[in-house]
Amino acid sequence: MRALEWVRVRAAQLRDDPAAVAWMLLVAFVYGGATFVRSQASSWGPDHMMILATDLWAGHSNLSSLTTINDIVTIDGRHYQAMSLLPTIPYLPLVPFQVLWPFSRWIVSGVIGIVAAWLALPLARRYGPGGSATWWLAALGAFGTLLFTLTIEGDFYYLAHLESTLLIFLALIEWHDRRRPFVIGLLIGLSALARPTLLLAAIPLGLVLLWDAKECFEDDFDESEPGPGEGESEADEAWTGIVPDWAWALLKPAVLLVLPLLGAVAVTGWWDWVRFGSLTETGYGLAWITGPLQVLRDQGLFSTTHVPTNVALFLGGGYSIRDSFPWLVPSVQGQSILLTMPALLIAVGAGLRYRLNAVLWGAVVVTAIPVFLYYGGGGANTYGYRYAMDFVPFLFALVAIALRDRFGNLERLLIALSVFFVCYGYLWQIAK
Repeated sequence: MRALEWVRVRAAQLRDDPAAVAWMLLVAFVYGGATFVRSQASSWGPDHMMILATDLWAGHSNLSSLTTINDIVTIDGRHYQAMSLLPTIPYLPLVPFQVLWPFSRWIVSGVIGIVAAWLALPLARRYGPGGSATWWLAALGAFGTLLFTLTIEGDFYYLAHLESTLLIFLALIEWHDRRRPFVIGLLIGLSALARPTLLLAAIPLGLVLLWDAKECFEDDFDESEPGPGEGESEADEAWTGIVPDWAWALLKPAVLLVLPLLGAVAVTGWWDWVRFGSLTETGYGLAWITGPLQVLRDQGLFSTTHVPTNVALFLGGGYSIRDSFPWLVPSVQGQSILLTMPALLIAVGAGLRYRLNAVLWGAVVVTAIPVFLYYGGGGANTYGYRYAMDFVPFLFALVAIALRDRFGNLERLLIALSVFFVCYGYLWQIAK
């Protein structure tokens, strides 16, 4: 009943917000049309996640057939996909409808990508300065980040980024509005089932929740202190009665935040144990990969030796040239953020003046650390530096905050360039 009431309330809000309805229709049309065009330039048939979903439906976690051998772990003749659990879940409702299996990759990625892009508007409204900047920000989130290029590709590897972006967008909306610890923990925990690095985002957010609880308790305690002329015994009685409440006031947000996070860790451990017989073996250290990646992995899945190369790629990865359309050839290792999403540099203008800015920067830093320690670079054969999508949602919120202080021609130019580069990435994916 509460779910139905929530739907009715949201439907009423949309009836009173024709601009939001127009935005949703625009995003659905552009994403849907671009996905359809992209699908015509690709092969059809069930991908690994659709195959795995049918296998899970039948009660086993190994793949009954293979569409690729990359990131596959073979144990006793059985093949397992080294990947988190969440990318498989959206495929499960399609299992009874075999006619949809060849199109499943486009359906799942398209739906999740569209919903994530829809959320760029409410995020812009909450964190941005309002006015015309809202629509510039919404365009940046939906069409000026790799969310667009990852969606239209219909690739199960990219699906994890789409899911995590959607969930972190929801978490940022919740952080701005009601800031319920359990809801925030649940959204981060679910995002970690797609991209485990995002579990770290709970650290800065959790610290702020604890600090807020401490301040709230101190305010309540000040109001409960004995007034002038009251005896010492009454003060002692006040302390005696308030200590349990004090403990719970501090512990409650921590417990509510951590419980769903622990649930996500438990589910991840169970999924690893079912496949590999270990609670801590993700499979990425065992899976077959290409020779160049094998050399890097031998230096460590996560290692400081990868940081210089990854940072250099993130800042300086570029293009080569060919003599046919679209002429510029993106590096197969990934491209610089300056040549794909330059508008995210606006986030620097947000600074650290306010606590909200600091907590968002904290989330950027803690999620970026494992990204740059990882052996996989920016994500092979991907337009842009796709692993950066772990922290792009937080940068997007910081861009919106920065525009409160300055929204001029430079900011418009950077957003326009981001949309242009992402559109080029779309053209490249079709023409390559």
